[in-house]
Amino acid sequence: MRFSPSFRALSVIALSLLIALSGLIPAGAQQPKTQPPQPPRQEPPKQEAKEKEKAKRDRRQGAVAEEQQPVSGEETVRVDVDLVQLDVTVVDQNNTPVFDLRKDDFQVFEDRIKQSIETVSREEVPISMGLVIDTSGSMRSKLQTVSDAARSLIKQMKNEDEAFVAQFKAEPELVQDFTRDKRELEDAIDQLYTSGGTALLDAIIATADYSHEKGRQRRKALIVITDGLEKNSSVKEKEVMEAMKEDEVQVYLVGFIDEEDDQKSLFGKSPAKKAKELLSRLAEDSGGRAFFPKDVSEMPEIARQIARDLRTQYVISYYPTNAEKDGRFRAVRVVVESRDKRKLIPRTRQGYYARKSGQPVPAEAERKTLSKNPE
Repeated sequence: MRFSPSFRALSVIALSLLIALSGLIPAGAQQPKTQPPQPPRQEPPKQEAKEKEKAKRDRRQGAVAEEQQPVSGEETVRVDVDLVQLDVTVVDQNNTPVFDLRKDDFQVFEDRIKQSIETVSREEVPISMGLVIDTSGSMRSKLQTVSDAARSLIKQMKNEDEAFVAQFKAEPELVQDFTRDKRELEDAIDQLYTSGGTALLDAIIATADYSHEKGRQRRKALIVITDGLEKNSSVKEKEVMEAMKEDEVQVYLVGFIDEEDDQKSLFGKSPAKKAKELLSRLAEDSGGRAFFPKDVSEMPEIARQIARDLRTQYVISYYPTNAEKDGRFRAVRVVVESRDKRKLIPRTRQGYYARKSGQPVPAEAERKTLSKNPE
């Protein structure tokens, strides 16, 4: 069969098109292949290491004391469980607070081993404060002035501070729970009355335990006003010292010691001297301070000094070299060496118990509890 020239030309064109199309569509690939699902993209190890390092740096620099936002009018402070924080007051030889110290001026020793200090700050922090007033019969003539001084301390409270009021005679008694309401605290002061004996040591243990258990702020302090004549307590000084270590509460003691009793007895020290030494030891071991006014007219100035002490403390933070949570007591000592070679005296607590969060410390004696005033 013979084809015309035009038909042969059309055949050549059609064949060329088929060849071109076959080059674009491979055999067996007319339907697109389904790609398998890709696994989630993994961060490269280097990026993960950077993030971990950043988190560690943030923890050291910014999470020393992480404060949550208030919830329903309450504020909770969360502190890194591995971090030790010391509230330190520094005074010169004239007992005047010193405010110009830097991190390099401080040294911290834990169980005699020098620690590496992370931060030193002097910022104001909220306080959980207890006003603990001796209302035994021997305080009758001083109660009005003491109450006025307590009101002065209440007036100086900041918005985030909280306080409670307790009195003690033969037994410690809670007059007003922790509150930020200054009016409620002042009303509680008005309820105080004098009678009976003095159980000073029982009162300190009971109020320190209460402060530790119920206080919301990290910094806790007791202001105890008494004539110092311990007579009716069921515990001894050693047990009180142990309680203050466990509860991590600073104690400020104001002792109205009768100078007429400051005569040496046939059996050694006078009652007045014993009372002064007892109050001084209790204050020093807790990182607080003892005052011995000779007249009740000194109380307003003492109240101002206590408020200033609580507001002007340095906060020293460090991660201890001994990271074991074995529940044992770690003795702490702070040393200050100023650049101008002044003789400076630091005051802070004697140490802490290295226990896990929520782990109790066994009490050495049965303690008095702080009973609520039924009125």
